[in-house]
Amino acid sequence: MSVQRVMGSETEYGISVPGHPNANAMLTSSQIVNAYATAMHRARRARWDFEEENPLRDARGFDLARELADASQLTDEDSGLANVILTNGARLYVDHAHPEYSTPEVTNPRDAVIWDKAGEWIMAEAARHAATVPGSLPINLYKNNTDNKGASYGSHENYLMARTTPFADIVRHLTPFFVSRQVVAGAGRVGLGQDGRANGFQISQRADYFEVEVGLETTLKRPIINTRDEPHADPERYRRLHVIIGDANLSEISMYLKMGTTSLVLAMIEDRFVSVDFSVDQPVRTLHQISHDPSLKQLVTLRSGRKLTAVQLQMEYFEQARKYVEDKYGADVDEITKDVLERWESVLSRLESDPMSLNRELDWVAKLEILEGYRKRDGIDWDNARLHLVDLQYADVRPAKGLYQRLAARGRFERITTDEEIRRAVDQPPVDTRAYFRGRCLDKYADSVAAASWDSVIFDLPDRESLQRVPTLDPLRGTKQHVETLIDRCRTASDLVREITGS
Repeated sequence: MSVQRVMGSETEYGISVPGHPNANAMLTSSQIVNAYATAMHRARRARWDFEEENPLRDARGFDLARELADASQLTDEDSGLANVILTNGARLYVDHAHPEYSTPEVTNPRDAVIWDKAGEWIMAEAARHAATVPGSLPINLYKNNTDNKGASYGSHENYLMARTTPFADIVRHLTPFFVSRQVVAGAGRVGLGQDGRANGFQISQRADYFEVEVGLETTLKRPIINTRDEPHADPERYRRLHVIIGDANLSEISMYLKMGTTSLVLAMIEDRFVSVDFSVDQPVRTLHQISHDPSLKQLVTLRSGRKLTAVQLQMEYFEQARKYVEDKYGADVDEITKDVLERWESVLSRLESDPMSLNRELDWVAKLEILEGYRKRDGIDWDNARLHLVDLQYADVRPAKGLYQRLAARGRFERITTDEEIRRAVDQPPVDTRAYFRGRCLDKYADSVAAASWDSVIFDLPDRESLQRVPTLDPLRGTKQHVETLIDRCRTASDLVREITGS
């Protein structure tokens, strides 16, 4: 395979009510989701279908007993909080006291960026609409990962893989990659340690919150490799790799490389191409050490005894990926895979020679440059509270307030998407996955859709006594090519279900 595979992202947004630090986070998060749903979706609101979810199944071959699970792991229970499905195929809901946006399924890292960026626009609009409700207070949203008081909230990635790939191979080859990937994909953070009390700047917002190498949890004892085995697809064919170690990126290049390089490494693992064991000695400790050293000089000790920097370790993965693509595709490599490889090499080369030259491409470098500007101008050290505020302002999703948003609008960041593509993705689904079927049904038959999930759409029809479930277990079926003509000619959901079922 190339970088192309079914993938997606989930982002929990930071939330605050200025002047009201004790505001109920679940209530304010629900206000955000409901405000957007009310403003943008006038018809019946479909519920999320939890029936096929199983968050306690572990890829290591067992199910965690429900009575032993932390409440945060029971994502298959309807908590009654705001939870809506959007016409672009995404899910917008309240999770762990944060509003969360889960992109629809896409097939390449560029589309992953487009629909993730659509989520930023949706969140900004949701906050704007929530503020117009009589008696409500302004709510601010941040695309970041920590409140710097000890709490962290996730930015997860999902990649569909072949079920036949041994999970032990995934752990062995992905752990060193994830430990070092932050030098490309880190979002940058003021403060060291989970509570941010130690002074300094670090590369990753999430690194300090990871405590074990492998595990099922996502909010406690966070693991570098998450073992949740919930494919949301045919379990005989697929596993979904649930990646919880990434930062929430605002830079398009950071996210593009994060998703693209990870997909390439997964392709090599699936094809058993990785010929070198890069296993890291003490990976959790090393993860923290790399993040705490923006000079990029921290050495990584491999279990083989070899020592190299995180950038050099990433370059080792790049060289393997370059050879893999050359051997498998030659001159027939697709343009996105070619672009990911070229950008990956360019970024790593400049990280070795002049990291600050990446201030238009990588989040952590851009943020560090901004912060160093304040430090130099005002003669302040890393313990100054103003720097924490600047860090937070970088992640503000409001176009007129967020530092990233304002700088991007002035052309300060390199981009791979257009505003037109992002605005279109706010309402429209990807055309090459099952999200197309889900989104079109939500748009055209909203009054008849009772519920939906990643792998089904459930209709409530006047001519049927029971609800009608249409399974969508294959993520590459239900695309525009497959169903556009069908949906266009079916005036009602009853017509659609009749054609699909033949009855």
